[in-house]
Amino acid sequence: MASSNKSERSALHQVIDRRLSGKNKSIGNRERFLRRYREQIRDAVRKAVGDRSIHNIEDGADISLPRRDVSEPVFGHGSGGSRELVHPGNQEYVRGDRIQRPRGGQGGGGSGASPDGQSEDEFTFRITREEFMNYFFDDLALPRLIRTQLLADVPEWKTRRAGFVSEGNPTSLHVVRSMRVGLARRIAMGGDARRQLRRAEEHLKLIEARDHTPVQEIVALKAEIQELKDRLKRVPFLDPFDLRYRSRVREPLPTSKAVMFCLMDVSGSMDEARKDLAKRFFILLYLFLSRHYKQTDVIFIRHHTQAAEVPEDEFFHATESGGTVVSSALVLMHEIVRERYMGSEWNIYGAQASDGDNWQQDSSKCRELLDNKLLPLCRYFAYVQVADEDQNLWEEYTRVRDSNVNFAMQKIVTPAQIFPVFRDLFKKGPVGAAAE
Repeated sequence: MASSNKSERSALHQVIDRRLSGKNKSIGNRERFLRRYREQIRDAVRKAVGDRSIHNIEDGADISLPRRDVSEPVFGHGSGGSRELVHPGNQEYVRGDRIQRPRGGQGGGGSGASPDGQSEDEFTFRITREEFMNYFFDDLALPRLIRTQLLADVPEWKTRRAGFVSEGNPTSLHVVRSMRVGLARRIAMGGDARRQLRRAEEHLKLIEARDHTPVQEIVALKAEIQELKDRLKRVPFLDPFDLRYRSRVREPLPTSKAVMFCLMDVSGSMDEARKDLAKRFFILLYLFLSRHYKQTDVIFIRHHTQAAEVPEDEFFHATESGGTVVSSALVLMHEIVRERYMGSEWNIYGAQASDGDNWQQDSSKCRELLDNKLLPLCRYFAYVQVADEDQNLWEEYTRVRDSNVNFAMQKIVTPAQIFPVFRDLFKKGPVGAAAE
């Protein structure tokens, strides 16, 4: 028995990931650190995005966390306990006074600022581009997205349990079910032998109680009993036939088909600062969609007096400008929807960025287009104004927001406001009324 236990212990193995993640740091330790301080890192990433240009928005970053948030408990050895001391020259304390414990050791005090004005209050480390984007888009989703159909070309699959099978991967072995099948097999295979064994043992007791039982009969009966016991021992405790494995089957899932319309105002009233704010917002939206929604089409529309559907590179880098007719972009969006994306299987979204400077008659036309044509087709429509002044378009859109739950509007004046506004517009959960 001791040798078998020893062999079982020697068969157990532990696999430890000792790969290094630069500068002799373990990947496992880094992952534990990121999980432990997830909330602090997420807040630091949100603060860092406001200072970035539109070209390096998705690069890695050096994240600084307050040292008090990442401090670890430290045991310090001191002269504890209750003691009585005599301090010569004492002019401050009398008997019965409580003296504050002196500060010292590794666990006390903190570092404070150094003579040259520097401090050790922050802990700085670098996160990769992938980690940055994961924290950046955490807890965001397209509002009211509905999975509508099964795609034949690239379906999505869901794995579910489907009972047990007799063949499978060793990692899918179900021990309890295997032991239960083995017990049932041992009962079935040894049932007849056990019944014969019980009868033989009872018969042996009877003939041994007699006074004149032939010795040959007792010997023969004992030999029969021993043979029955040997037969039962030959029944295997666990046979390959008994093994049962968890069965898992893949089922196709309905896939969401969505289209996002990005409408950007490039009129003369949109100076470089306002265009930069709008581009940053749309870059965030494009990165978010490309990372989380592979089956989503993105339509880029630029407009001044006329609207045009343009490719991605022209949308973010073209310098064309002119007057302002905002309704031209909404009319073009409606035409594209009717030509390409009509049907209940499509989730239609819209995001518009403008400074709000528009003709009064055209602003009322924009409100009518949204109320009567676009919002009945859209799951969600977001408007971002990159100016602080309340222009006539903002006033008209306020009336749209008050009468439609799938319409939201916000203002962005500084780069630091981009991510809070983006997060508020695309946070998970039901869409509430956006604050002005």
